[in-house]
Amino acid sequence: MLSKTPMNKPKLWHCYNSRSLRVLWTMEELGVDYDLEVMPFPPRYMVQGYKTLNSLGTVPYFVDGETHMTESVAICQYLGDKYQCQGNSSKLTLALAEPEYGNYLNWLFHSDATLTFPQTLVLRYREFPAKDCHQMQTADDYDAWFAARLVRLHEHLSNRQYLCANRFTVADIAVGFALHLATLLKLEHHFSPQILDYLTHLRQRPAFIRAQAIGRELDPFARR
Repeated sequence: MLSKTPMNKPKLWHCYNSRSLRVLWTMEELGVDYDLEVMPFPPRYMVQGYKTLNSLGTVPYFVDGETHMTESVAICQYLGDKYQCQGNSSKLTLALAEPEYGNYLNWLFHSDATLTFPQTLVLRYREFPAKDCHQMQTADDYDAWFAARLVRLHEHLSNRQYLCANRFTVADIAVGFALHLATLLKLEHHFSPQILDYLTHLRQRPAFIRAQAIGRELDPFARR
């Protein structure tokens, strides 16, 4: 059963190795005091009452006072804007006046619209297929789609450690998760050396290590 939503600090409903990892990672980077509900995946089937709380049945689900959000990248942007404005020393977002603001926004949207989207089809039809589902060609097609969509990231990282403004930002969290998911789907053979080095560097961040350790016993990929 789900616990009641707290009123005094943000709360995240999270499944291990899902998109909600982005939000958990962001809060760890910012040092946010948060509440967390860790659930088995997929929560719409595994957690009684979850669809009453979040009618989409997806993760993440995030509540901060009167703010209720379901999109992982948007939540990360919200957290970065809110908590750096409160004096936190970590500046994870870019402002409109910064020269790379457009570049920053592009990578935020690129992370899901271009990189994570094809992986969801691989996830659905190769890793967790429904009973009597025969869509392996679809999975193979979107495996190839994902590989082709890595070209811009490979080019962009040829002379950069981070995606934007010579510093770690929410864009790196957004894209970093997409690459992390690719390793879970056994797609890392598509990575260039630049992309592999970039992901390795991100995964060494203490905040990622802390976030990634939470809920490991509920890893859906371990049940395959």
